[in-house]
Amino acid sequence: MTNKIAPLPIEALAPTISLAHVESCMRNPYPEALTFIGQQRAQSALDFSLGMDLPGYNTFVMGEAALGRFTMVKDKLEAHSKTKPTPNEWLYVNNYDDHRKPIALFMQPGQSKELADDMDEFLDEVADTFPAAFDNPGYQRKKKSIDKEFDNKYDAAITAVAELAAKKSVALIEESNQVAFAPVIDGKQLDDAEFAALDEKVQEHFFDAIDKLEDDLIEALIELPRWKRESSEKLRNLKKQTVETATKPLLKKLELKYASHIGVIRYLKDVRIEIVDAVLEWLDDSGSEENKDEFDHRGMLNDFFAPNILVEYKDGEAAPVVYEPNPTFGNIFGKVEYATSQGNLITSYRSIQPGALHKANGGYLIMDADKVLANSQVWDGLKLSLKTHQIKNDLPYQDSSVGSSFTLRPQLIPLDVKIILLGSRDLYYAISDYDEEFAELFRVLADFDYYLPSSDKLQYQFITKVLEYCDKTLNCGITACGLARLLKFSYRQAEHHTKLSARFADVLELVAEASFYAKQDNVTEVTAEHIDEAIAGKQYRTGQLSENMLSDIKEGHTLIETDGEAIAKINGLTVLHIGDTAFGTPARITATVYAGSDGVIDVEREADLGKSIHSKGVMLLTGYLGNKYAQNFSLTLSANIAIEQSYGYIDGDSASLAELCGLISAITQLPINQSLALTGSINQHGEVQAIGGVNEKIEGFFKLCKMRGLTGQQGVIIPQSNRVNLVLDDEVLQEVERGRFHIYAVSNVDEALSLLMNHDAGELVDGEYPEGSINALTLARLKQIADVVSGDNEKEETEQDKE
Repeated sequence: MTNKIAPLPIEALAPTISLAHVESCMRNPYPEALTFIGQQRAQSALDFSLGMDLPGYNTFVMGEAALGRFTMVKDKLEAHSKTKPTPNEWLYVNNYDDHRKPIALFMQPGQSKELADDMDEFLDEVADTFPAAFDNPGYQRKKKSIDKEFDNKYDAAITAVAELAAKKSVALIEESNQVAFAPVIDGKQLDDAEFAALDEKVQEHFFDAIDKLEDDLIEALIELPRWKRESSEKLRNLKKQTVETATKPLLKKLELKYASHIGVIRYLKDVRIEIVDAVLEWLDDSGSEENKDEFDHRGMLNDFFAPNILVEYKDGEAAPVVYEPNPTFGNIFGKVEYATSQGNLITSYRSIQPGALHKANGGYLIMDADKVLANSQVWDGLKLSLKTHQIKNDLPYQDSSVGSSFTLRPQLIPLDVKIILLGSRDLYYAISDYDEEFAELFRVLADFDYYLPSSDKLQYQFITKVLEYCDKTLNCGITACGLARLLKFSYRQAEHHTKLSARFADVLELVAEASFYAKQDNVTEVTAEHIDEAIAGKQYRTGQLSENMLSDIKEGHTLIETDGEAIAKINGLTVLHIGDTAFGTPARITATVYAGSDGVIDVEREADLGKSIHSKGVMLLTGYLGNKYAQNFSLTLSANIAIEQSYGYIDGDSASLAELCGLISAITQLPINQSLALTGSINQHGEVQAIGGVNEKIEGFFKLCKMRGLTGQQGVIIPQSNRVNLVLDDEVLQEVERGRFHIYAVSNVDEALSLLMNHDAGELVDGEYPEGSINALTLARLKQIADVVSGDNEKEETEQDKE
């Protein structure tokens, strides 16, 4: 005889929260600073990672969103960053030997800005000094001396030729920097008409004389190009000397200031050489005024000589903690910006922009793993940087876009950073399987649990954090009943009597929404009613689909019965997850059985609507029937099982208990009480196993029963192992307390059958089940079907006819 299963008492349907304990915690807030609640395993992993300075001890923070991953990681890193020295600053300066390869310099905190200011001051003085320095009397005197030396050589050559010409009655004439000869008769230079009137022999004489003089002139001025070159060289040297004289004390001052920094000294020595040519090219007074105004000479000096600071810090500042929300290649490794000039793309070392690795160098970089892995070039570049300890800076996507334009290959910067990736559990295992290098580079796993083990201490911390949030962020208070309601909400999120949800962000979100309703009531404290109102408000905003499904049942579009009896029809329970909400809804499960050898057919699988886990649950039914009933004959039957009016994909095995009960009803022709719905999975030995979403499933059937009217006979059957997961809504608890709705917990199939069919399941005694019991009827019917299929039944009937 199977014992009658009693409904669960109300104390078993939700955890008990001590209001006195809540009030005590409110009077005496937690004495220690609370940066985070729970997750000791993850905190220990992060502390270990931060304490390991060896390469490869980067961290993958594993867990779902809203578990507080980012908050805890950021708080831990910021606290630990204060114990680390301030990182070096990095800047790029021009490489005057090869402009394509800018030189990287590191400096102590605060020195980069100081160097940049010193260089700005130096360039301002250069721009102020030139070209005015070329108007200096000393410079002009030396310039005139050089010009006079050239003029003297030129005049001596011309004078010698002029003397030869005078002896031949020819005059040497200089006009517009040109030299010419003219015949002279009786001391008078002849013009063309007068020369034409001369005798031909006289003309011939002058022609010969002038030809000879022109040869003499060429011979005398043959050194003229060299004189000009020597004069220009002396003038250029004079200008260089002038520039060097003017800039040397300025640079000498900087060299003395940065004498201890070899990199800066090399840079200043290069500037000492290049500044001379730059001044002569851009600030020379020999250019026209129009050409001077065409360019921004100060800007050109700045672009050619000023350092490009990538990262800078203040002395004593904590190590950087950087979160990169959009980890593209350029945002992580930096990028080179380009400008357009006359249709061409141009750039310089001043256009190098820092990336997240530059900003986090010497500290910590936080990124979302899924975004990093979305681009293979980013992931490969990150691994290469971690392995080589240098920031990768070749930008393949930029190279392809700029074509043959001028590109840069900046000097690589050493990398010393701790990477923290935030990602889901599935993503972590996927990376581990497909990338062998992942385990070498990310050796520390910080695993965030979904639940927090409830204790007085944890509740104490929970209450203190909520009070702090209400006081500092929401500027309101909260009552003890409100806090107790929040604790129940957290238990409900965790679906457990002794565990709180790790999604503390959901709790804070609920408090914030409840404060909205408190303000509407013109009160300064959030109460339990406000929290219930916030929960109801969210359910209303997201509950259109669930209401439509209940409406379909009410109108008869979806066939579900909540009273009476029916053969081979049973109310199963399903839960739907849409967005961030979940709700339960009943579903009719039907079964048919007939003589045949097709076995148990899963209609959902045959229609490609049932996924693998659901199909597995249906397959277990055959194993159960064979193990329990067909020890002495071959299990042979044809049966169809379907979830009626279901047109979407179905997965999970939580309907296997209901499917089995419906199947046994079809076999025995015993009716099932339609006032009950059930959920649970089974194994081949008939043990009922735990399922998920038990609270939503119960409340889904409760809403339907309430809509049709509670009769006191309605209820839900759940697995015994799910008792600890019950955190039901107050409305359900009230109706259970009144005896108008019932929750039953079963541990095996027989208990569920007894409740559904109001009939003794029957226990096996001496190899037989009690006559008239459910199991006896099932065994007899299966034996009969087997005999029909095998033909044994026809033989017995023939023998009986002969007798």
